Amino acid sequence: MKENIIKQKLRSGQTVFGSWLTLGNLTAARLLARSGFDWLTVDLEHAPIDWSQAAALFAAVADCGCTPLCRVPEGSVVCVKRALDAGAFGIVAPMIESAEQARAVVAAAKYPPQGVRSVGGPLAALNFAAAPADYYAAANEQTLVVLQIESPAGVESAEAILSTPGCDAVFIGPNDLRFTLRKRLGREPTEEEFEGQIESLVRASRRTGVALGMHTSNAAAAMRRAAQGMQLLAVGSDLSLLNMGLAATIEELGRRAIDRGY
Repeated sequence: MKENIIKQKLRSGQTVFGSWLTLGNLTAARLLARSGFDWLTVDLEHAPIDWSQAAALFAAVADCGCTPLCRVPEGSVVCVKRALDAGAFGIVAPMIESAEQARAVVAAAKYPPQGVRSVGGPLAALNFAAAPADYYAAANEQTLVVLQIESPAGVESAEAILSTPGCDAVFIGPNDLRFTLRKRLGREPTEEEFEGQIESLVRASRRTGVALGMHTSNAAAAMRRAAQGMQLLAVGSDLSLLNMGLAATIEELGRRAIDRGY
């Protein structure tokens, strides 16, 4: 049976880099899975990807030797169960604001006696290259549970969330964190206010010894957050990486056109 290498690396203090799959395109997923990323997250919260597409993406990523994760639409028993049964090696649960929510997500991701996940479906065992009985015996240990903090309320509860048994990492959603800060403040947060929220999470991660991660827009930003102590770092998405490459190509074409007098 395969092991969840990302979970092992996070436990040992290593930093792992990944990206987001939002297009639902199998070829793009295979390309990114072979590019050197440690993990890829299929986004079922905001992307128009259905469960059948998601299962194919999880399989493609796993077969390439990369770790497939799923950002579920919500941290409910139904959504977590479906993602794991479809073959994800772990889940990212959005908008976690309390230890109570955190415990519920962990329970949804674990088989009894640790949790309430029900038994069924062949795809999870298949992606782990295991017999069903072997998967059921090892799944609680191998499944990665990432809780996403995206609001000031979540930041305030960060230490309790990070301390939840079964929480492998907390992941910062910077866009929603900015927007929920805006709601609380009644204005756009300053960069200092935003970074203050981030630093609070970094300190909570250090106190608890549980990994912290964040979505970043490019490699340079990811490396800055790694230097800050974060371990689970996403760099853009399939769509944003396509856009960045396209923008660079068009800019270069424009420079060459000007140089040649076109």
